[in-house]
Amino acid sequence: MNEKIYKRISCRQCSSKDLSLAIKLNPTPLANNYLKDLESKSKNEVYPLDVFFCNHCKHLQLLHVVEPKVLYSDYVYVSGTSPIFVNHFKNYAKNLFDNYVKDGLVIDIGSNDGTLLKAFKDLGYSVIGIEPAKNIAQEAKNNGIETIVDFFSTSISELIKSDYGTANVITANNVFAHVDNPINFLKGIKNLLSADKGIFVFEVSYLRDVIENNFFDTIYHEHLDYHTLLPLKGLLERCGFEVLDANCIDTHGGSLRVISQLKGGLNNVSPSVQNLIEMEEKLGLHSLSTFLRFSEKIQICGEKLKEILKDIKSKGKTIVGYGAPAKATTLLYQFDIGIETLDFIVDDSKWKQFLYLPGKKIPIYPKEYIFTKKPDYILILAWNFSSSIIENNQEFKSNGGKFIIPLPTVEIV
Repeated sequence: MNEKIYKRISCRQCSSKDLSLAIKLNPTPLANNYLKDLESKSKNEVYPLDVFFCNHCKHLQLLHVVEPKVLYSDYVYVSGTSPIFVNHFKNYAKNLFDNYVKDGLVIDIGSNDGTLLKAFKDLGYSVIGIEPAKNIAQEAKNNGIETIVDFFSTSISELIKSDYGTANVITANNVFAHVDNPINFLKGIKNLLSADKGIFVFEVSYLRDVIENNFFDTIYHEHLDYHTLLPLKGLLERCGFEVLDANCIDTHGGSLRVISQLKGGLNNVSPSVQNLIEMEEKLGLHSLSTFLRFSEKIQICGEKLKEILKDIKSKGKTIVGYGAPAKATTLLYQFDIGIETLDFIVDDSKWKQFLYLPGKKIPIYPKEYIFTKKPDYILILAWNFSSSIIENNQEFKSNGGKFIIPLPTVEIV
């Protein structure tokens, strides 16, 4: 096996070896490994992208694990580039301020450029970020957010506790799905969290939305886990926590926000927890057969999209992509779409511009290239921002340009 990747033989949440292949996707390169030049051969390596179901605790997960330092040491996803996320994090911080705890230390694990912590700081909390990507941690520091450049661990938790004491709020957004050893991860959080009023809050992509909307492209190597509340609740309880509240939110095409505390904490458990688990059961989200049917749905969607793109190209029309999110790599590899179909991709993030998409080697340019190159169609790869992308590109539309939205179903606007 490649030294950058290894394969587990047991469920990372409950250690059961009773695992079944649930969703088989085409191997892909690492989704955020954008190429600086076309000679970066090592960054074109592909890795298995098979998803397994734990028949014991009902958790869905990747068993192939890429070394975290390979994934995160040089990272290009920045929360602050999206006004939608800036606003989301402001509301997030205000919600916790209004309903749980109004002061003390907030620690954000996987703090990125410090966008969430800035919202907490503006409300009067003390804040510390933990972020392994040096380039993005520096951005946070430049913005006045104290940031530890490292991966979170029990040893880091000891250092923070020694220097700053316990935290009233610990957050980890779109990070929990990236952790290969969640039990050890929770041990570090338990060590740092205030015993009486402390809360641990995290957001993860919600499997319900992935299945219902065919968002299979949110499956890539960074995302080791695909969460429902039932197995999460079991994991947290085994590690000494209790779930207080669980809510569905709109970010990333549909996410789950879980609020928890140490067992015996001061907050009451909301009825939302049991209600959501019952809803999952009714939707079949704890059943292997649901994911086997999902695989068939992916194939049907791919055939339709490829047929549409082939027809457009046969008429001599040009197509470009809009957005170079990590999920674009999964979609393009699964449906075998490359430079022969997309002339280039535009993206609003300065971190991705003038790089190449992993493996596919499609160049990524600023949005202005749409107006200089004048393509006929735009394939929206950042489909979760379809409405705002269309709204912000009315000039392209008024000049006869058309948008293709690939998911949840293929649509031409």
